[in-house]
Amino acid sequence: MPSHELISKLEDVADQIQRRGKRILPTIARLCLIATFLEDGIRMWVQWYEQRDYMNMSWGCGTFFATVFVFINLVGQLGGVVMVIGRLRVPIACGMLFFIVILQTIAYSILWDLQFLLRNLALIGALLLVLAESRNEARSLFAGVPSLGDNKPKSFMQLAGRILLAFMFITLIRFELSFMQIVQDIVGSILMVLVVVGYKTKLSALILVALLTVLNLYHNCWWTIPSYKPLRDFLKYDFFQTLSVIGGLLMIVNLGPGGVSMDEHKKK
Repeated sequence: MPSHELISKLEDVADQIQRRGKRILPTIARLCLIATFLEDGIRMWVQWYEQRDYMNMSWGCGTFFATVFVFINLVGQLGGVVMVIGRLRVPIACGMLFFIVILQTIAYSILWDLQFLLRNLALIGALLLVLAESRNEARSLFAGVPSLGDNKPKSFMQLAGRILLAFMFITLIRFELSFMQIVQDIVGSILMVLVVVGYKTKLSALILVALLTVLNLYHNCWWTIPSYKPLRDFLKYDFFQTLSVIGGLLMIVNLGPGGVSMDEHKKK
């Protein structure tokens, strides 16, 4: 079978998955996307004193300001999660979660750790896609009203979301001389570029969802580590962050690449 016929059949499969899952796909995507905020919000509650003491020790800001930091993270994340899942004022919810990501990037000195910084940028990309989806829902409420065709903000949000999501895969590239790792790096990089430029986007994003899910379960299996080991928390953090990026990719499968993409250019 020629390669173009195989790709065409795979695209049909991706379209069928998107059509059949149209009702549940957005919900699954949102659940995956908010996973890291939900986990971190619960951790702020469970480890209230540990988090407060850590911030006080790291910044020397005093118990009061350290407590305020933990409280903002707790309320901001759990509140944002409830609003996103309930589709309640989604732009405000995304704004709250954007703020939390930026706050944690500064507070935990993530700016100086390239891997954590790239993952946080990927998280922002996933949130941008939720924001784009909320614009789509708002527009659908007025389906009978003539539109001026101004979809540019949504299209650029989708473009920015795709670009930022790609940073997650940069953190997964490992320069190891093993056959499987080389194949993983090459395949992941190609699919990443296809998603960024918006070519065969739904198919590429769906394959990346499958690839990321397998890698996440394999590399970040935090449930196998005893609770007293610090490695458990690190793996847990990576696991839920990766799950959020998977949610962003599912948003791409559901929404498509948007106006600023090669797929859209081909249509025109």
